[in-house]
Amino acid sequence: MKDIQSQCCSPDAVIFGSDFNQSLYCHLLCGLIYSNEVQFISSTFAHSIVRAFRTLEQVWEALCTDVREGVLSSRITVPSIRESVSRLLSPNPDLADSIYKKCVGLSNWYGVIPELWPNAKYVYGIMTGSMEPYLKKLRHYAGNLPLISAAYGSSEGWIGTSVDPRLPPESTTFAVLPDIGYFEFIPLRENSREQELERRASTIHYSESEPVSLTEVKVGEEYEIIITNFAGLYRYRLGDVVKVAGFHNSTPKLKFVCRRGLLLTVNIDKNTEKDLQLSVEEATKLLEAEKLELVDFTSYVDMSTDPGRYVIFWELNADASDDVLHGCCDCLDRAFVDAGYVSSRKVQAIGALELRVVERGTFQKILDHYLRLGAAVSQFKTPRCVGTSHGEVLQILRTNTMKSYFSTAYG
Repeated sequence: MKDIQSQCCSPDAVIFGSDFNQSLYCHLLCGLIYSNEVQFISSTFAHSIVRAFRTLEQVWEALCTDVREGVLSSRITVPSIRESVSRLLSPNPDLADSIYKKCVGLSNWYGVIPELWPNAKYVYGIMTGSMEPYLKKLRHYAGNLPLISAAYGSSEGWIGTSVDPRLPPESTTFAVLPDIGYFEFIPLRENSREQELERRASTIHYSESEPVSLTEVKVGEEYEIIITNFAGLYRYRLGDVVKVAGFHNSTPKLKFVCRRGLLLTVNIDKNTEKDLQLSVEEATKLLEAEKLELVDFTSYVDMSTDPGRYVIFWELNADASDDVLHGCCDCLDRAFVDAGYVSSRKVQAIGALELRVVERGTFQKILDHYLRLGAAVSQFKTPRCVGTSHGEVLQILRTNTMKSYFSTAYG
């Protein structure tokens, strides 16, 4: 097991194993070569930026060597990448010394972005919804630079833009762009408790009303968005649940709530992706005493046992003691405050939550899996709830599980 872990954590395993990872290494290298020209740091999703700087922590010395000698590492083997980047390189010992001193002088890599890119003004990307778990680490890397949350959109088309980019990502709302497509909104009401008692499904059930237009939505209400766009999509349901937070002139300002199909549920409980995120954030506070960090996480509803239970998968940046992880497991269980979950746990209608700690590099394997299937890295999101439709992902998680803990929070 130790040999596998050390291989996963080595720079060679992290960076040089695929075309994309080699491209990322060269992207970092080019950014350092032209560091004074960089005006902002950007990627489609916040997790891509965090991943890039986690990689920088591991390979910065190799990058310094490339800058110093003006020769691209022999471990970059993709011909097109190697040819393109080699044209840009020439020996630059002064720059290499400067990068080395700055990296050595950083305290736990805090503020690495403004340190290495002194003319950068901000960090830009999608930072809401499923990207919020990465904000803490992104702020650590960004130091005093502002985080600007990008516009709200999907592969089917853009929906809205932030009219006050100075707000922190957690408070950002998006004003709908009324002329970029035709938008309708399905008013949503959660089913009654009696209806919930009759279901054992994997998705949240809403009572739906007839769609309303852009100007008919009400502040504080939740809706699912329907889009008709110029590309030919007609009344396409996006599956996003949003809440109307107000209006900018006459166009509504939306706050993303969750995806309709993403829900943890066993009995009468219903915990959304946001509920999972809040639970994880509460539990990871226990890691801070040991200066540990959560790299990534996902969840699974295990119905193979009776009763069914929540399974949470964590990847950590270093080993944690059993006592701490037992505490994290209990905290995760208690942090789900949904009334249906709490009451079901108390009467053992839902089994004890299980925390599984996976090997370092596991979520990289999940990304690599999706890339092999043809996914675009710029559009990749870690699935927060896996199920039977994620068979290979679930197999990766199970195969790489190192330790398992069961909650004792409810006796």
